Amino acid sequence: MLLLQFSTSHYCRKARLALGYKQIPYQVENLTPALHILRVKPLSGKYTVPVLLPQQKNCPAVVADSTEIIRFLEVYKPDPPLYFEELLQQKEALRLEDYFDEFIGTAARFVYYQFRANEGKQIDPSLMSQIVITIVRSQYGINADSAKVAAQKIADMIAMISEFWQDGYLVGDRFGVADLTAAALLSPLGLIPAYRRTYPWLFERITEIHRLCNEPLPKNWQAEID
Repeated sequence: MLLLQFSTSHYCRKARLALGYKQIPYQVENLTPALHILRVKPLSGKYTVPVLLPQQKNCPAVVADSTEIIRFLEVYKPDPPLYFEELLQQKEALRLEDYFDEFIGTAARFVYYQFRANEGKQIDPSLMSQIVITIVRSQYGINADSAKVAAQKIADMIAMISEFWQDGYLVGDRFGVADLTAAALLSPLGLIPAYRRTYPWLFERITEIHRLCNEPLPKNWQAEID
């Protein structure tokens, strides 16, 4: 299998966590933002990554979007499962996955890129990195005010999951798609010292989930831990 991705995208991380959890061998093709359209648009008809090319018999040629990739993987390799057999649990898990995708993933992007454009610039001061950050901030309208609104959404979400994640799971009594999605989409915040200091338990849990899914932590995370 081949995963077309941005190496720093938390939505692509979500797909990698799912592939790793199911122990499915795959390769990645890292694309350049903006130029990636030339690669993915003819394949999926969309402008976004991740895009999975299963390259297997009796499988679709292309699966686009992290949610659709997980749905495909649940059919391709049901065990270990990310979905739930119990209907109400599965409905709640998918509701949380959608909520995290639509609101928390976006909010984390705003907070992360605002940080990278200011006090976090030293993480990667290279010209290419700064160009990408400028493009993303312009594309999504990221500034101090919009990042502040996003930060409040994240704070509300962390408060909501804290009672579950500190000693259990978001749905049911085992790891599932909601836990995986939250870990992936909150992972960019691990580079921001204020979040590491305020929510140490959160990043301990995200670290545990990465180990469970055989996925390395984001680049430069360890420096913040140390």
